[in-house]
Order: sequence, then C-alpha cells, then structure tokens
Amino acid sequence: MTDPVFEITKAANFDAAHRLPLGPRGEYQRMHGHSFQVEATVKGPMTGPVGWVADLGDLDAALKTLAHELDHGLLNERPGLESPTLERLCLHFAEALKTQFPGLCRVTVSRPTVHERCTLEL
Repeated sequence: MTDPVFEITKAANFDAAHRLPLGPRGEYQRMHGHSFQVEATVKGPMTGPVGWVADLGDLDAALKTLAHELDHGLLNERPGLESPTLERLCLHFAEALKTQFPGLCRVTVSRPTVHERCTLEL
C-alpha cells in the first residue's frame, strides 16, 4: 500500500478596487470593487512527528498576510496586477506562497457575491 496523500486548505478574504484597462466592455474599464476570497491548498503525505502535510497555522498566517496587503487597496497599483484579472490574482498568490509551501497545488480566487471563481492548478 502506498502512503496516503492529503490536501489541506485555508482561506482568507479581502476587499479591493480594480479596473480592467483593456476590458472589452465599459463597465470593466470603470473603477469598481469586489469582495474576494482566496483559498490555498497544499498537497502531500503526512510528515514529521506531528503527522501533518504542513502547519495549517503557518498557511493561515501567510495567506492572511498576503490578503491584508491587498485589502482596501487598488489592485492595479500592485506590480503584476496592472490588469487584475482573477487569473493574475491566482498567480500573484501562488508566486508568493510556493517557496514557503512547496506542496502548494491549487490556488482559487473567487468573488462570491457575483458567483465567479478561478482556480490555478500547480
């Protein structure tokens, strides 16, 4: 029997404004805001004496720190988010988390109030 592989996930929320300067419709180009949720999933076997994939507290803290950096800001002002699509937000979080969490396998960014989500599989 092979060792079981697990996935652990944490989520954080933030509110931010943005505009899509190259958006195909006028409403995308106008400044507007959303409530966002980001989820990060780390995959792997149980390790160490504790028997976990990764410390959920560390994942929670890292994710909340990143979300806090974007909270109540203008996403377009962040390097790499000049056109802040959900896809680019997924990449933003993945790039920031992958060094600390090498088992990072999925990042999902959603706008729950408008029922939209994007998932990046790593």
